[in-house]
Amino acid sequence: MPYFVFSILPFAQIEKLAEFTAYREASAHAKALRAAGATPPPGKIKVMFADNQQLAEDLLCQIRDPGPSGDD
Repeated sequence: MPYFVFSILPFAQIEKLAEFTAYREASAHAKALRAAGATPPPGKIKVMFADNQQLAEDLLCQIRDPGPSGDD
């Protein structure tokens, strides 16, 4: 499965920037884009692992539950 690098802007504006076969390459590319300021301030650069681009975009749009907040 490939690793996709996306630019995410408000209102679910998602743009595929790159696709890699290895996580190390995808992560390095995403870090370089973040350092270069590839998106305006409210935007984000994310790496997603999925079978295809459509599934990766769907996963990015899903609302995730917050993790544990501490000792319960």
